[in-house]
Amino acid sequence: MGQVIKNIITGKSITKPEPVDIEIPFDGGVMITETDTAGIITYANRKFREMTGYSKEELIGSPHSINRHPDMPKAAFKGMWEVIKGGNYWEGLVKNMNNEGKYYLVEVWIKPKFDDDNNIVGYIAGRKIPDTDRMNSALAQYKEMVAAE
Repeated sequence: MGQVIKNIITGKSITKPEPVDIEIPFDGGVMITETDTAGIITYANRKFREMTGYSKEELIGSPHSINRHPDMPKAAFKGMWEVIKGGNYWEGLVKNMNNEGKYYLVEVWIKPKFDDDNNIVGYIAGRKIPDTDRMNSALAQYKEMVAAE
């Protein structure tokens, strides 16, 4: 049984699936999400919902880690959080998982959203098709990092 994710709006629990070694190719459509400062999803566009297989009601109010694949090392996200909490733009290669346990590979960019007083009020993320060689290199590195955790 997979990790349980709690939606803070609906109160419902969502059990993440066990990973399945089947890739869902990402065609490069526009996949956008927005979160609050704690990483709770506040917006997920149609393409993101289609890729993850989760409904709008399941996603809005859930932590963005709902689609995190267990092959992703914790250290990769620790570095990401340090960059975006510092008010900076971050870009990286990510292996994500849908609601059936299948994976998809993306290059993700994240930037902070600011209010009128220049305080960070959330984050917006977009995805694009990753370069195959860079992605394969990253996946090999992630495998070593996860083994060391």
